[in-house]
Amino acid sequence: MRNYWPLWILLLGLASCQKQKETSAGATTQALFVGQEMDTTQLLQTIALGSCNRQDAPQDMWPYIMKKKPDLWIWLGDNIYGDSEDMSVMDKKYRMQKFAPAYSALRDSVPVIGIWDDHDYGVNDGGREYQQRDSSAVLMLDFLDVPKDAPVRTRPGTYQSYTFGPRGQRTKIILLDTRYFRDPLEKSPEKGKRYAPNTSGTMLGEAQWQWLEEQLTDSEAQVHIIGSSIQVLSAEHGYEKWANFPTERERFFTLLQKARPANTILLSGDRHISELSRITLDSLDYPLYEFTSSGMTHTWSSVGEEPNQYRVSDLIAQLAYGIIRIDWSSGEPVITLEVDGLEGANYLTRKLPL
Repeated sequence: MRNYWPLWILLLGLASCQKQKETSAGATTQALFVGQEMDTTQLLQTIALGSCNRQDAPQDMWPYIMKKKPDLWIWLGDNIYGDSEDMSVMDKKYRMQKFAPAYSALRDSVPVIGIWDDHDYGVNDGGREYQQRDSSAVLMLDFLDVPKDAPVRTRPGTYQSYTFGPRGQRTKIILLDTRYFRDPLEKSPEKGKRYAPNTSGTMLGEAQWQWLEEQLTDSEAQVHIIGSSIQVLSAEHGYEKWANFPTERERFFTLLQKARPANTILLSGDRHISELSRITLDSLDYPLYEFTSSGMTHTWSSVGEEPNQYRVSDLIAQLAYGIIRIDWSSGEPVITLEVDGLEGANYLTRKLPL
C-alpha cells in the first residue's frame, strides 16, 4: 500500500492557513463567506435573538449571550449600520462585525440565521427603491454564512425558513424580508408621526406572500416563530411598522387564521426598545404574541411614553437581547420569553400564555 502521509500533512497545513485567514480580523484577504453546516435535527430549547447592533460600538453583549448556551442565534435586522450605496463600504462594515472577537466566539459555536432591516439593507427606512438591493443581499447572506447553494440565493429577496428538531418536537422559523419588495412609505402630515398609512402598497410582494402561505399551510411543526424586522402588532406610533400598510397587515392576520399554524410567536426588532405585545384573532385558538427585542448597542436615553394598546409588558429601554426557552418535557411545548442584558440583568421573564 502506498504511503500518502506527506499529502495529508500538506492538506492539513493548507486548512490551517485558511482558518487563520478566516479568523484574523486584520487580514485584508480574509473571506467574508465561510459557509456553515447547520444541524437541523437539533432540538431547540434555548434561542437567543437581537437587533440594532452598531459594528463600531463596543460588542459587550456577546459574552452574556454565550453564558445562556443558546442552541441558535437569530439576527432581527440592523445587524450592522451600513447606510451606503457603496458596496465596498458595506463590505468593510460587515467584516468589522463578523470578525469582531466577541461575536466570532459565538459564531464559532452557535448556528446563526437572520434577516435584515433598513440600516443593513443600506438605507434608512428603505424599500424597493434602493438601487443596490441585490448586491446588498449577497453581502448580508455571506455575513450569515448562508451556503452558496441555498434556495434563498436563487430568488429575489432574502426571506428564508428553517425547521429544527425531531418529529413531534419541531420548531419552524420563518424569516420575512420587509425591505426588498416594500412599496414607498407615505409621509404623514400629522405632527409627531413620520408616516401615514399606505392602503394600496405591498410589504412582502406577491412571490413572498405565496411562499409564506406555503410555509404555514399544513405545517407539521409544533412551534412556529415568524421574524419580521419591523413591528407587526404595535400600530399607534408614527414610525415604521406593518400598520403603515394596513391591507398587508390584515392579509397577514387572515393568513394566520386560515393556516392556523400551531403555537405561533412573532419576533421583531428595529425600535431600540423591548416589549411584549398580544392580540386575539377570531379564528386562532391561542393569543398571538409579538416579542420585540431591540437595542444591543444603543437604546433610548430614557423611557418615554409610547402608546401600544397591545403591550402586555413594560416598555424596556435598556441595552438588551432576547431569549426564547422551549420546554418539551411535558409533551406540549411550554414557551418562556426573557429580555436580558449586560452584567446578567433580567428585565422580563414571561411564560406563555399570559
